[in-house]
Amino acid sequence: MLNLLGLLALVWLGLCLLLFLLQRSLIYLPVPPGSADATSGFWLETAESRLRISARRQPAGAPAIVYFGGNAEDVAWTLPDLSAQFPDHALFLMHYRGYGGSSGRPSEAALVADALALFDEVHRQHPEVVVIGRSLGSGVAVQLAAQRPVQRLVLVTPFDSLRAVAQRHYPWVPVGWLLRDRFESDKLAPSLRLPTRLIVAGRDEVIDPSHARRLLDNFAPGVARLDEVPQARHNDISLHPAYTALLYDAVTGP
Repeated sequence: MLNLLGLLALVWLGLCLLLFLLQRSLIYLPVPPGSADATSGFWLETAESRLRISARRQPAGAPAIVYFGGNAEDVAWTLPDLSAQFPDHALFLMHYRGYGGSSGRPSEAALVADALALFDEVHRQHPEVVVIGRSLGSGVAVQLAAQRPVQRLVLVTPFDSLRAVAQRHYPWVPVGWLLRDRFESDKLAPSLRLPTRLIVAGRDEVIDPSHARRLLDNFAPGVARLDEVPQARHNDISLHPAYTALLYDAVTGP
């Protein structure tokens, strides 16, 4: 019996070590360069990276949207939908490091640093900037909003913290000890004072809606509101007409 318990302990430790070593390959799923917007956009040069930005330009002074996508999303394919829905906005969608031709490797610190650089570039010509973050991008968007004068914040299928989501998927692993990138939106939410909307997929099989509700509870009263698209799943929420209406209201509402 002792030998069996020892063997099981070694297997468990081995699995924990494997998850620790491979964790970023499980969190970030880079997509190769696509052809969805081969002629639009630009490259943003930072001290540590060269980032591809899918964009639709507008004259200086026009309102702008900065968008951060999910962990396996090619944001170039999101640009046409946002362009149709928000014809008067300048649009800027960031390809994370390692995604869509951007240089470098993704990490929490890298994504947030690049988000700040993109916001600063956009804000020079567009004083009114709405930030949208979807799934993993919600964690980037919250950290950006905590450090820059964002006008409105829209979080699509968001989570309270990546640690909480990982613990739900891997209950047998001491996630708190192993996780490098935590995206703790719940810890930053109390300090935010800008209008914030959470849009949740009612049948989300990746990020359970309870994570968004716990995030909502961390905002100061009256700052944030949660809306649910009942039949939507994590990856198809943008296909539902109710989502389109909620997103428009969240971006343009008072």
